[in-house]
Amino acid sequence: MRAPRAALIDWLDPLYGEDAATACVDAASDAALRHGLPVASDTAIDAAFNVMITYGDIVQRPGEAPLATLKSFMAEHLADSIAAIHILPFYPHSSDDGFSVMDYRAVDTKLGNWDDVAALGEDHPLMFDLVLNHASRKGQWFANYLGDVDPGRDYFIEVEPDTDLRAVVRPRSTPLLAEVATARGTRHLWATFSEDQIDLDFSNPDVLSEFIDIIFEYVARGARLLRLDAVAFLWKDIGGPCIHLPQTHRLIKFLRALLAHYAPGVQLITETNVPHVENISYLVDGDEAHVAYQFALPPLVADALLSGDAQTLTGWAHNLPSLPTGCHFLNFTASHDGIGLRAVESILEADAIEHLVETVRERGGFVSTRAVSDGSHKPYELNIAYYDLLADISERNSPAHIDRFICSQAIAMALAGIPALYFHSLTATHNDLSRVEESGRYRTINRRRWDVGELEYHLRGETHHARVFSRLKHLLAVRARQPALHPEAAQTVVDLGPQLFALQRRGFGQTLLALHNVTDQPVKVATHVLPDARVRRNVVAAQGISGSTRSITLAPYEVAWISD
Repeated sequence: MRAPRAALIDWLDPLYGEDAATACVDAASDAALRHGLPVASDTAIDAAFNVMITYGDIVQRPGEAPLATLKSFMAEHLADSIAAIHILPFYPHSSDDGFSVMDYRAVDTKLGNWDDVAALGEDHPLMFDLVLNHASRKGQWFANYLGDVDPGRDYFIEVEPDTDLRAVVRPRSTPLLAEVATARGTRHLWATFSEDQIDLDFSNPDVLSEFIDIIFEYVARGARLLRLDAVAFLWKDIGGPCIHLPQTHRLIKFLRALLAHYAPGVQLITETNVPHVENISYLVDGDEAHVAYQFALPPLVADALLSGDAQTLTGWAHNLPSLPTGCHFLNFTASHDGIGLRAVESILEADAIEHLVETVRERGGFVSTRAVSDGSHKPYELNIAYYDLLADISERNSPAHIDRFICSQAIAMALAGIPALYFHSLTATHNDLSRVEESGRYRTINRRRWDVGELEYHLRGETHHARVFSRLKHLLAVRARQPALHPEAAQTVVDLGPQLFALQRRGFGQTLLALHNVTDQPVKVATHVLPDARVRRNVVAAQGISGSTRSITLAPYEVAWISD
């Protein structure tokens, strides 16, 4: 077996050559020493493990650092329900609610400081964002680039404006190149996402060394999961699509090997809003990402519940590959971004996608588009609060609406993998149209900031916020007690007809059948499909099921997890 240093050099040699690869690995060793690594950083992934996605200032109290407010809210309301917290970018930034980072090594003073982050980490494993594809044009690196000084002068990608870039896969409709005035004259820089988010040049090993130091500081500061934002676009090869390149995969595998040596237990999570087969390519080798966002799930669940037909969702789940041990999907329905459609372009029929698009518009949401090679634009992302997507105005907050929404979250909890719940799903937050008007950006529709006093008032009352919050906490508590819902437990998709989405999970001494009625009608299920045992119980409703019962009936949108 190759020594760790030699093995790390082997990963980088094809990218940079032996000398630069060796210098990069040696710089990593120095950075590890500087940040006090190796560290004991085990993150236990068990049946109780889940992730809450939140902004650092999603709850606010006058006169208090928002990160401190978040800690107190978690301690009072979610201490026993949520395992890990994904704090969305909490660094100084210039746009995109944190994803245009100006200083990767600082906490935005509007949110708090590193002590506040550490305090949250005392109670929950933390996920940090590693925004490594691009940096803010208002940060110091870009200022150094403009002034032709280090660090930064060679951190960005200059392209001649007449270069043929039509083959580049785009997630946006904005121009790919940003024109900037520098000390060396006008330059055109690669900007995948916006003119304020300038892509970094990872063909320069100095950029990788910079990020290794940042990664090690994040680990030292308490990060136990690292979300690799927009990582699919990391490496550029002019003339091609510039997405999912072999160099990108090699860099992620290098980072995994690096962390295995210096911070064993820290998990890498790839965020790649792309077609489903491309998305899972970061998991299937077993030596790359530990976890990948399951981007196909949000639109497929919405399609099933809006149409009352789970057939497409069932077929997709049946074809999910078995993953290597220790690799998992992150199962979510909503996040700080919208509902991406790229993952289902080859799964959902065109009319089903159009139905989702029209439903979003009817229910107060928006549709973002992306440019394609023929110059046209395709729907890229649905921007709407997931809670509001699942009901029209006439039935909003009704019992049927709440049942339908709970069903959507239960599906994500039952699937093999790690469930991730957005804060605004837990609190059943409506579309924030005033924030869209203020910001001019569609994504802010589901990025409301709550006054914590107002939110807690709602959670104490007989509101839809309180009902959803209470039921989701109950569902999380039930899930945590089911060994068969461990991410490593076996999964079999059971086709019980289009009205039901059904999974059998088996492992760690338990067999569990998860049933989800996606319709507004009662559905009868014959008991011969239930786990084979003398005593059965619906663990969600805490009800026993008699062995003599020939069938059970699920109410509209009911969830029943039947255990032996």
